[in-house]
Amino acid sequence: MNWLNVPEDVAARVLARRGTLHPFADFDPARTALVVIDLQNGFMDDRVGHAVCPMAREIVPNVNRLAHAIRRAGGGVFWVLNTHDAACLTEWSVMHGMSTAEGRAKRTAAMSEGTEGHRLWPLLEVQPEDEQVRKYRYSAFLPGASDLPNRLRARGFDTVIITGTVTNICCESSARDAMMTNFKVIMVSDANAASNMREHEASLIAFYLTFGDVMDTDFVMNRLAAVIPGNGRHPMMTPRPQTVAV
Repeated sequence: MNWLNVPEDVAARVLARRGTLHPFADFDPARTALVVIDLQNGFMDDRVGHAVCPMAREIVPNVNRLAHAIRRAGGGVFWVLNTHDAACLTEWSVMHGMSTAEGRAKRTAAMSEGTEGHRLWPLLEVQPEDEQVRKYRYSAFLPGASDLPNRLRARGFDTVIITGTVTNICCESSARDAMMTNFKVIMVSDANAASNMREHEASLIAFYLTFGDVMDTDFVMNRLAAVIPGNGRHPMMTPRPQTVAV
């Protein structure tokens, strides 16, 4: 599946503004963190989910590939868990007020700690050295929403690769806020998932125009392969024409 087509006029605007189609193609893997947003049963398991995104199940192999390569290259992997607690009902009452009573009850049941919905999807290859981070808003980088930014900076990471679900809500919110708190940010086109491709593409294009870089899994893997011990040196993948995919 082609997960993103970038229109020629969008690529032209990016090139004119930045002088390159991929401003973060030379990221340092040792200073890079893979941030996996909300790949939990509550968004992926039809039995217990409150807002299931079927596309999220399709990206799991790419997320696992990226996580394995990031670890081998000296970076870090952070699994972010959307979390509901009692404070959300008052401190984030606007969001809850836009839901029906039934919707609020389903979200509470799926996103509270200790529930089946709150757990990570079982096919994710989580390792002991990875970190798990709870977040209490859509964005993991909104001040006060999680301690992810502090954890990243404590380990010397200046670049984040955003994957997960939903592309145009929690992933894009996190990616934008990460850039605005001074991280270099890459969203991976075929390792983010939305309710449909129209919303997925619109979100990535909006992000790409202003906030950061968008690459596909193979592009990122090629860059990581250049520094993984035992792989030898590999040339950086040449960016493909933007009318095809990034």
